[in-house]
Amino acid sequence: MGFKIGNIYVITAVAVIGGGLFGFDISSMSAIISTPAYLCYFNQGPNGPGYPGRQDECSGPTASVQGGITAAMPAGSWLGALVSGYLSDIFGRKKSIMIGCIIWVIGSTIICASQNIGMLIAGRIINGFCVGIESAQVPVYVSEIAPPSKRGRLVAFQQWAITWGILILYYISYGASFVGGDTPTTYSTSAFRIPWGLQMLPAVLLFFAMMFLPESPRWLARKDRWEDCHSVLTLVHGKGNPDSPLVQQELSDIREMAEFEARNADVTYWELLTPKLINRTHIGVFTQIWSQLTGMNVMMYYITYVFSMAGYSGNANLLASSIQYIINVLMTVPALIWLDRWGRRPTMIVGATLMMTWMFANAGILAAHGEVVEGGVDGIAAVSMRLTGAPAKGLIACTYLFVASFAPTWGPVSWVYPPELYPLRVRGKAVALSTSANWAFNTALGAFVPPSFVNIRWKTYIVFGVFCLCMLIHVIIAFPETAGKTLEEVAEIFEDPNGPKYIGTPAWKTKVEYRRAVALEHGELDLKKHKMEDHSPERVEHSAEEKV
Repeated sequence: MGFKIGNIYVITAVAVIGGGLFGFDISSMSAIISTPAYLCYFNQGPNGPGYPGRQDECSGPTASVQGGITAAMPAGSWLGALVSGYLSDIFGRKKSIMIGCIIWVIGSTIICASQNIGMLIAGRIINGFCVGIESAQVPVYVSEIAPPSKRGRLVAFQQWAITWGILILYYISYGASFVGGDTPTTYSTSAFRIPWGLQMLPAVLLFFAMMFLPESPRWLARKDRWEDCHSVLTLVHGKGNPDSPLVQQELSDIREMAEFEARNADVTYWELLTPKLINRTHIGVFTQIWSQLTGMNVMMYYITYVFSMAGYSGNANLLASSIQYIINVLMTVPALIWLDRWGRRPTMIVGATLMMTWMFANAGILAAHGEVVEGGVDGIAAVSMRLTGAPAKGLIACTYLFVASFAPTWGPVSWVYPPELYPLRVRGKAVALSTSANWAFNTALGAFVPPSFVNIRWKTYIVFGVFCLCMLIHVIIAFPETAGKTLEEVAEIFEDPNGPKYIGTPAWKTKVEYRRAVALEHGELDLKKHKMEDHSPERVEHSAEEKV
């Protein structure tokens, strides 16, 4: 197997660099779209691009074109996520992530060298293809290699890496904005070429670092590479002891699941829509859809528009916007520490409630105190309203509170939850499908928001507030708890004979199993004996009586 890193935290820290690439893309656009260099070089005003020596007023791309530029990346990610299911099943989780790195370098090179909007869009689509692969397969890889008691925490590092990627490149972009002047005659394209070029470096690091990481033991089992599977479990979970109780239990569960699934043909995307899997598929897909419909990524891409409405401009706007990214990084930390204790359901319910509150608050502030600006502030049509004084501070405060509510809840859970829902045989393609739904809605929202700010203004926030209410109800009714359970045990929730057919145990009857997972990890629990007790005749009879 060669030299391989066995520390689960080091493995996770390397793998989630793939999530950081998504963060880089978000801030490489949000920090740049309001700079003079970007607005002039990609200007679509009446006189065309404002190259040095021209005195055009630079208002940048039109609202609809800017929406298209922003949406190009998630559009590519949608396709990349779907393709990643096949890549992952054929080449493995590890090699799929490495393939994504190569694609990212190609896309970043094209973006950095962009001569026009068409070239910029092409590069962003290619970059998006990479982000789709990484965002689908990094959570699968980490969840399949992590012990049950730490799985939520470790997969949540994906979201933390995204927040760090956003923050780091945002400040790189902020620093680069000082290169050259701030007028149509003095600006320098280095203001956007520097950050767009530097964003390829983490992909190079990830590619070479992945060489020293083990493959997913569950993927190895699917390929009948049981010796390698056992070696990885021994390295990562047994700390070199092949007879560790956790290693033996995980190997037994994986073998049992693999033998069952070996009797079935290879999975296709269509199988995910069969009655047996449709409930799990709909939960995984809607986890990703709702994470987009919260409006968080819209806040990230177009935050400078929101702060322009509140009266900030130039560097003051960029600095005020950056505070949001710092909040995003810091407020993700509680999820890394306590997500496995909190559980997935309570975290999603609390997050949806809080985000709904701040969205409706923003809508109310803009509706009551906002002044409509025909044509937009500084010629940017999407900045269609203006606030001053206390209402402007209230808008900013509610925006910060929204981010602080998303960061420890739906941000990490949307990556942690889907890989836990599916049995081994379908996991690669199932997570790819759910992640593709994320990018499909990301694409739509990226294109929707600039025109919506132009046309329905403050009602944009009402739309997202209603979405948060719908997701709250949906989670309460349909999303079961998976925290503390092995991936094989989660499958039993949906196959519970005492529950409704194809649904299994009702979502509100499931609970967190954190303490039991910790006991298993430390060899203090015989899981087979525990399962036998749970399925003893007395327990089964009692369950039947309860159902009747």
